[in-house]
Amino acid sequence: MTDSQAFRYDGKRALVVGGATGMGAAAARAVAALGAEVVVMDIAPADYPVAQMIVTDLADRARLDAAIDEITGPVDAVFSAAGIAGGPAVMRVNVIGHRHLLERLLAEGRLGAGSAICFISSVAGLGWQNHLPTLVDFLATEDFEAADKWVSAHEGTNSYMFSKQAINAYVARESYPLLARGIRINAICPGPTDTPLARANSWGGFDEQYRKAAGDVPPLTPEQMGNVMAFLNSDAASGISGVSLLVDSGHVGSSIGGSWEAGKPVIEFLMTQNSV
Repeated sequence: MTDSQAFRYDGKRALVVGGATGMGAAAARAVAALGAEVVVMDIAPADYPVAQMIVTDLADRARLDAAIDEITGPVDAVFSAAGIAGGPAVMRVNVIGHRHLLERLLAEGRLGAGSAICFISSVAGLGWQNHLPTLVDFLATEDFEAADKWVSAHEGTNSYMFSKQAINAYVARESYPLLARGIRINAICPGPTDTPLARANSWGGFDEQYRKAAGDVPPLTPEQMGNVMAFLNSDAASGISGVSLLVDSGHVGSSIGGSWEAGKPVIEFLMTQNSV
């Protein structure tokens, strides 16, 4: 395999969960352009051509199971991109539903050796290591219903921030058992990105001062995130697993490293705050 071929998806089926809009749609388009057969699963239909469109709701176990039954054949790359900003279903949509889908694909042998998984986390998931005992306790729940009950029983965990910390912890913990099956798992942690979700929640200003100081750097785009996700799930990234990769134009790194002093207090808060 040449270096350029390692980036391609010829002969592969990619499942993009949350592929109707935003970063998920960008990832779907990216891998389709690289030769993948793309299956999109989302609560609303995609407005671009895909091999298969499955409408479902990650917060609803019965609907999700029916949607999983609709996936035809094996899956070579899963992009777990669906997410919401808050509300009663935030943990079910952002974490629990994705985990259930992956566990079913694994149990049924439809996600096998040579495949890869990529989640969308967030800079909001920074500092997950500080809450590892709580996160491990949550991830030890055996199924969809048990995880949902755990969240209901633990105040402060049904939140966007905890959901992203849970994703980072899940990616780190699953890298070992999945590697034994020949499967890789990673995530991206985007900085503020110009998506419908970010615009609806006014997240764009988080790094505005940093971008202006660096020379009016434009906001991050869904396409930038989709391209990184396409790389992580490609054979070109075959040595990468268990990583939650920051895609933030260097905002977090320069803040921690001290070259961008104005960002240090906010990043330190994210790295050390108590989310639960």
